[in-house]
Amino acid sequence: MENFAILRTPKTTYYGRNAFQNVGMEAALKGKKALIISDKIMESLGYVKDCQQQLQKEGVQSQVYLGVNSEPTDQYVAEALNILKREQCELVISLGGGSCLDTAKAIAVLATNDGYIGDYMGGKKIAENSPVPHIAIPTTAGTGSEATDVTVITNTSNDVKMMIKQPAFMPDVAIVDPLLTLSSPKNVTAATGVDALSHAIEAYLSKKAHPMTDTLALSAMKLIISNLLTAYNDGENVDARESMSLGSYQAGMAFTNASVCLVHGMSRPIGALFHVPHGISNAMLLPAVLEFSKEACIDRLADIGRIFDHKNESLSNEDAAEVAVQSVKNLCLQLNIPNLKGWGIDQQAFENVVEKMAFDAIDSGSPGNNPKVPTFTELVELYHKCYAYQFSTEEKVI
Repeated sequence: MENFAILRTPKTTYYGRNAFQNVGMEAALKGKKALIISDKIMESLGYVKDCQQQLQKEGVQSQVYLGVNSEPTDQYVAEALNILKREQCELVISLGGGSCLDTAKAIAVLATNDGYIGDYMGGKKIAENSPVPHIAIPTTAGTGSEATDVTVITNTSNDVKMMIKQPAFMPDVAIVDPLLTLSSPKNVTAATGVDALSHAIEAYLSKKAHPMTDTLALSAMKLIISNLLTAYNDGENVDARESMSLGSYQAGMAFTNASVCLVHGMSRPIGALFHVPHGISNAMLLPAVLEFSKEACIDRLADIGRIFDHKNESLSNEDAAEVAVQSVKNLCLQLNIPNLKGWGIDQQAFENVVEKMAFDAIDSGSPGNNPKVPTFTELVELYHKCYAYQFSTEEKVI
């Protein structure tokens, strides 16, 4: 760890039931006209209309972009940015899953800074001008994007997911209302829940972890591990949904300041090439990556194993670390997470691009934060292992 650490978070956070009711008041502080970035599902649920009505009560006009219907792409960014400029919108409100939030982050920055969104990847171009204000409202408990200065946008010309991280991409306001997550179906609850767990685990295992991110990551893991299955099996359980929303937010704060690791590095190429939702692709990879990494992070994995069951307090660190790996496998099994083959990815198509995926994963930089950094050959082997990975196990969790 460096002699000092940095912790970046949104300037303002509203958290709790009915927090959504503050969007109009916050928007009025930031401009007279807002561009709402959302999708057709949010529109059908009435969330977009509700948002517009709250804005109207505070004298804020609004335009809506509902084109986000998959993982965020540079095309969505260009389309929505054109609307923002044409309609002279003064702020951006994102309402939906991580794809909506990430799209809005890119728009907020490009509205005041020139160039293509990909220019900002890897710090090649720095956003020098302050972005337009961005109010981020997640409707899933998973990505934590409302608490991060990261956006991931797919370059549609080469099928590469561009991971872009700069302070300018941090939302000004996060509104985390667990009531908005009640509409999430079981498969989305599972995918986003394991995504949030991946964020917390990777933030805790990352070489860039520091005491403040450790506190957030450990708290997030306790909340998620204790409530994910309940939220999955009983989607109307507001207490579980509330704990998941808080856990997701804390995990977002943890990983944006400690960085993610190998799971996310491997996940992005799968999403870009095979259009697997981000949360699902993380879940597909998490157990196998933990197995690969275990020897380099026994003590920290042991901490995670003890969160899964307090009765593991008496175990050695080696045994508790194995409990962590097996518990994550079992959780994925209970959530019906498929492997890559089970998702429907053709094996030959997978073989054709596995080396590209390995190159793209390394190029993202995330694997370098992992406790055990894979070689290119090891990364290819790990992709192959994950293709037909079995979450079920005959091994008994201690």
